[in-house]
Amino acid sequence: MPMDGWGIMQQATELARRGEPFALATVVWRQGPSSSQQGAKALITAAGELHGWIGGACAEPTVIRAAGNVIETGSAQLLLLGDPEQFGYRHDTASRPDGMIFVPIACQSEGALEVYIEPVLPVPHLVVVGSSPMATTLAELGRALGWQADLIAGQDFTTADASQRSLVVVATQGHDDEGVLERAVAARPAYLGLVGSHKRGDGVLGYLAERGADRETLARVRVPAGLDLGPTGHREIAVAILAELVQLRSAGGGGGAPPAAASAPRAAEATDPVCGMSVPVGPGTRSSDCAGETYYFCSPGCQQAFEKKETRC
Repeated sequence: MPMDGWGIMQQATELARRGEPFALATVVWRQGPSSSQQGAKALITAAGELHGWIGGACAEPTVIRAAGNVIETGSAQLLLLGDPEQFGYRHDTASRPDGMIFVPIACQSEGALEVYIEPVLPVPHLVVVGSSPMATTLAELGRALGWQADLIAGQDFTTADASQRSLVVVATQGHDDEGVLERAVAARPAYLGLVGSHKRGDGVLGYLAERGADRETLARVRVPAGLDLGPTGHREIAVAILAELVQLRSAGGGGGAPPAAASAPRAAEATDPVCGMSVPVGPGTRSSDCAGETYYFCSPGCQQAFEKKETRC
């Protein structure tokens, strides 16, 4: 059953809580006949699952495909389903603004839809473990960027406080570094850094290796955490660490979607030979075999039109 607007917002809240990226699609304009309504919303996950109602068989697969691109690029798109002239644009692409995508729609209807699709990406989760002035400053800087930043005392930190998308900085500075880092390693975070000298880091990592800690994760521990700015005070160390984390995120290396969501496979797609729409290929997809090839359709109307026209089938 399609979700109403409140149900979609609840689903969005739950996905955001879990740190999963998704796209929110909103119908901002329609021209009848169309099964959708102005203001209708749908939520599309990174795995291509649609929750809500955005339109019928012609609109849905195109919205899902565009939502996948929006999540991947982090940039919103305005999707216009119909003939460009229905929206006041010529057929030549030069007259169309950037960020606007036209898709012809011809599924037994002359209706049109204008759908705004925006990405909702998880904010970085920064976990600073320690009680020093530097740890406090780093957490404050993270919050200033709009990140979720948790400041946790070393003795209170557990593996459950971090996840595979977390950016963990261990700044216990000699107060049970080994125990805290061991618990942090078990969480397998996207980033794990230890505040301390190279010599201190070698000793802590060597100790954990002897205790059987995961060597692959140990090899990724950044020691000392942060960019090398030379001799600095505690505020500058916090800035250096945050700068390294920002650099890491810019390169796509941390704090984003969990691996399971990022690598979720998308359904195979085919192009409807009648209307040109993108059609997800699955057990329930309408299809016709013709001259040794299989063609897929978005609706019964397109399938019937194809079978009437193709006398060679």
